[in-house]
Amino acid sequence: MTENAVFLGKSENPEYLNLKYANRHGLIAGATGTGKTVTLQIVAEGLSRAGVPVFVADVKGDLAGLSQPVEMKDFLEKRAATIGLDPYTPSEFPVCFWDLFGEQGHPIRATVTEMGPLLLARLLDLNDTQEGVLTLAFRLADDEKLALLDLKDLRALLVEVADRSKELSAEYGHVSRASVGAIQRRLLGLEEQGADLFFGEPALDLNDFLRTTEDGAGIINVLAADKLMQTPKLYATFLLWLLAELFEELPEIGDPEKPKLVFFFDEAHLLFDDTPKALLEKVEQVVRLIRSKGVGVFFVSQNPLDVPDSVSSQLGNRVQHALRAYTPREQRVVRAAAETFRPNPAFKTLDVITELGIGEALVSTLVTKGAPGVVQRTLIRPPASRMGPITKTERKHVLRYSDMADKYDETVDRESAYEILARRAERRAEEEEKARERDDRDKEDARRARSKNKTPRRRTAARRRSNRQSVGEAAMKTAARTLARELVRGVLGSLKRR
Repeated sequence: MTENAVFLGKSENPEYLNLKYANRHGLIAGATGTGKTVTLQIVAEGLSRAGVPVFVADVKGDLAGLSQPVEMKDFLEKRAATIGLDPYTPSEFPVCFWDLFGEQGHPIRATVTEMGPLLLARLLDLNDTQEGVLTLAFRLADDEKLALLDLKDLRALLVEVADRSKELSAEYGHVSRASVGAIQRRLLGLEEQGADLFFGEPALDLNDFLRTTEDGAGIINVLAADKLMQTPKLYATFLLWLLAELFEELPEIGDPEKPKLVFFFDEAHLLFDDTPKALLEKVEQVVRLIRSKGVGVFFVSQNPLDVPDSVSSQLGNRVQHALRAYTPREQRVVRAAAETFRPNPAFKTLDVITELGIGEALVSTLVTKGAPGVVQRTLIRPPASRMGPITKTERKHVLRYSDMADKYDETVDRESAYEILARRAERRAEEEEKARERDDRDKEDARRARSKNKTPRRRTAARRRSNRQSVGEAAMKTAARTLARELVRGVLGSLKRR
């Protein structure tokens, strides 16, 4: 480790990730078992030592080991001696555990309003018509200042949209009740996967991902994703939402001497599989522009072609572990990966990719003026923290001393769309009941009058047979009892605050 770079390993010379260019994004790729996770681990260690906060998704449970010192073994000490890593000492790093399900870390929550219709439609796998109805529902909630905090709020809003379909069609466009029903069924499926635990309050404050310790070390935020990976669309959509939130909320800072945060997106193919072209273009835009917010994004994948060319072209720092080439398709992947590197006259990149051993990689990082360095065959340094999972007792110990527990561990359920719409429906039912009672009395009066050959007494008071509020009435009433802020949605449809 130097003051301005992270030591990655050694080729003929030491290889470094320059902190000044760490926000230019990167790629860590390689076949299963070739050392990708250890590379991610040593980069996270180096960034933390340099005072840079890190976010990583722990899809196998191994990255939790960052919180514990490594157990010294002969092969680790031999590797350290080979590459000149002296001193090589065990070390633990400041870690904060997070978990969407609240089981292995502090819960991470977002409100439905913050997620927005675009990402939620992707999560629900809606077609264009259904996405249009969902967008209409969000517009109605924004116009009538109905806070959508959790999924029960969204369900209540969809019932309201179905009940008012004729009224809303005149103002917002056609509302298909069949599409509303389809969205409601998808929401039930989403809840069965446990996604209802993600939506709610207290919502995540992004500043809690940007913390450092008292002695200046960057805190490594580890998301427990082993269970989350069982619902890959939720995993990918959550990380995409998090990236969009960082993009929308962080201020422009240009090119700092070191990043404000480095974000590792493991199993990157899940983000891009079956992604609509319109959404892919917005992802590309976020990746391109978030650099100026001081955020570096590293994609981690088995196949470097999992990342589309439009995004891959922006990844200046690359660590390529071994790839296998047993089939024609795999051979094409190897050739494509070799072509992404600046050639080294000392060897053929295409040949070396298939020859790399465990813990070896082809490394090319950005150097002077942001130019890509010549690719080097590199022995990756051994980690100072544990390689592998931790025990439940060790995890509980870390969580016990976390200062995030008081802020996030207890759910808050304040008044929102569900309660407001429930009261509205209750008043509507009461007024309709009163209207029926008045009709019954009128009919009884008329019957008695006819029996006496008298003209029935007319009620002069104006009656309203339904408590359906006009759009103007609803807007005026709800605006008075909810937040008076302007709602604006950003590039990925998530909420921006003005």
